[in-house]
Amino acid sequence: MIKAQNINKSFGNLLVLKGIDFEAKDSEVLSIVGASGAGKSTLLQILGTLSRPDTGKVFIDGKDVFALKSNNLADFRNKKIGFVFQFHHLLPEFTALENVAIPALIGKASMSAAKEKARELLTLLGLSSRLSHKPSELSGGEQQRVAIARALVNNPSVLFADEPSGNLDTSTKEEIHKLFFDLRDRFGITIIIVTHDRELAALSDRTLEMRDGKFLF
Repeated sequence: MIKAQNINKSFGNLLVLKGIDFEAKDSEVLSIVGASGAGKSTLLQILGTLSRPDTGKVFIDGKDVFALKSNNLADFRNKKIGFVFQFHHLLPEFTALENVAIPALIGKASMSAAKEKARELLTLLGLSSRLSHKPSELSGGEQQRVAIARALVNNPSVLFADEPSGNLDTSTKEEIHKLFFDLRDRFGITIIIVTHDRELAALSDRTLEMRDGKFLF
């Protein structure tokens, strides 16, 4: 599903990624661990097409993503890739239902279709009674479930999660961890998780550790 070749990335004189090669299979849950500054989030942003490497290539579902023109890449990202971050980035003025529907609307779905898909996902994630609530009216765990529903609304092939349970209490964290694997089993989605949480990493199909811009093998 994902293949990266010889990924290098610098910020000024600081070389953050040093010739990274990476592969993830269909329907795999893969965790990337390592200390702060190891390059995990930078790699995730490149794999998710949010940032370009200085050198190297990334293929997602067979597509050479950085060979695409910018508008085609944005369309590919909207349809094929979902993102979940430590901070939910929900729009405060919109309800849970509206927040989830927005990527579908950007992807040219009708308002009725976008809201119906959002309703289905939020119900699946146990939030059927919270559809009309705004983010400030939701708990941290509920906000993260809304963010996950938003990431799934366009039926992506890949879900990238950057410290998805970093701000949650222990019991809520365990629920979110279980949810990722339930979603993989239900939707057959490939999930790449960057985390400091070794317990979450241990649940994954495979774990890779980064140090100083490289994978440890």
